[in-house]
Amino acid sequence: MKRQTTAPAEPGDTGCERTGSHRWSLASLSLATLLSALGTSIANVGLPAIAHAFEAPFQDVQWVVVAYLLAITALIVGAGRLGDIVGRRRLLLTGIGLFTLASSLTGLAPTLWLLVAARAMQGAGAAIMMALGMAFVAETVPKAQVGSAMGLLATMSAIGTALGPSLGGALISGFGWRAIFLVTVPLGMLTYGLARRHLPAHRHVAATTPARIDVAGTILLASTLAAYALAMTTGRGHFGTVNIALLLLAALGIRVFMMVETRVASPLVDLAMFRDPLLFASLMANGLVSTVMMTTLVVGPFYLARALGLDAAATGLILSAGPVVAALSGVPAGRLVDRFGARPVTMAGLGAIATGAIALSILPASCGIPGYLAPIVVITAGYALFQAANNTAVMAGIAADRRGVVSGLVNLSRNLGLVTGASAMGAVFVLASDASDITLARPEAVASGMRLTFAVAAFLVALAIAIALAGRALAASSPAREPSPEN
Repeated sequence: MKRQTTAPAEPGDTGCERTGSHRWSLASLSLATLLSALGTSIANVGLPAIAHAFEAPFQDVQWVVVAYLLAITALIVGAGRLGDIVGRRRLLLTGIGLFTLASSLTGLAPTLWLLVAARAMQGAGAAIMMALGMAFVAETVPKAQVGSAMGLLATMSAIGTALGPSLGGALISGFGWRAIFLVTVPLGMLTYGLARRHLPAHRHVAATTPARIDVAGTILLASTLAAYALAMTTGRGHFGTVNIALLLLAALGIRVFMMVETRVASPLVDLAMFRDPLLFASLMANGLVSTVMMTTLVVGPFYLARALGLDAAATGLILSAGPVVAALSGVPAGRLVDRFGARPVTMAGLGAIATGAIALSILPASCGIPGYLAPIVVITAGYALFQAANNTAVMAGIAADRRGVVSGLVNLSRNLGLVTGASAMGAVFVLASDASDITLARPEAVASGMRLTFAVAAFLVALAIAIALAGRALAASSPAREPSPEN
């Protein structure tokens, strides 16, 4: 894509905000990332209490989680593009305010379906925060520190994911289920205050034609992504007619979306971007790696409980190792990117994930708990390296007027990978275990399922490595693309 020159910033931009307060700006972006991750993980632990409070079946209560994820998946790309058009600072403040307001409504909801509606609103706010976080890094952080900043955002996401279950359990025990939503209100207010004071004003980009909001494309893409996410989550792991119909609808939606985007003057997603082999390869690798990471979260609890016979407390303690490693390794991973560049760190991260997946298919059967923990540590550290490097490489060569939508695409590829991993790889695990009900499967059957599932996961990482190498080879042979030291 062409790099474009920027026009004068919005009123109020002093020109020194980027260098003078970038640390406080990064603090607000980090808190926004923490909020969106916490919104996902803290709700899961409250489902039993919510079901009891509203006397509702699990099939209804699970929408408290699904509505949040659906809103993020459907809206994240549109949110990124809208930020490029109307101003990222203005929209991010709106997203933080929306998330905070929705947190209040979820904590006060008198009925289950009002709670679900408020969670969808909260997810819309989270989509804005996730889409614009990475886009803002290029505007608030010195170029030499972009890798570290990306690592910090990954760390905050990991902390939010790890903190949710333990914090939620403590709040429910002391104050009831409503506290798990109300606790994010003061944190949201703090984030809003920091962002309003320290984030730089949006810098408009000169363009030959004025940018407009692609309403048709936004609605089409949101509907298509919602259909795919529903196909992957409806039925609790059992694929049926409804799931197939939703997948066909999603496939049709993508086709129609591509036709519409080639005909509008200011498309939501400029399809020409995908001709950049580095961007395309990065998005594909991101989705595959996220699928593998979700596999560890889906398979791990069943393996520890059924195959190794651990109780709930021991299982929870071991499962916390992954998020803890992610939280500790995010910033160091970013510093490695700043020092050595994105390309070698990306490959090192992918290599570590592949090594860990292969080890998980071999070691646990003979080494027990250590044979499970060691590969998980390697996989999680590798994921921290990959995220910091891949996100830095993607955002490095993107024109200013497309940073929001590309940031949304990166987060979308990750989210689709997580959704696919929970469904598809969960199905692989059940089939490999040869059990109709995995909660009642024999220990040796679960162990066998674990081996085959992570053999498939290792293949997916190998595919990601091949895609990344092919993308770089195509980029190197393309005379139209300027070489970038970050990539």
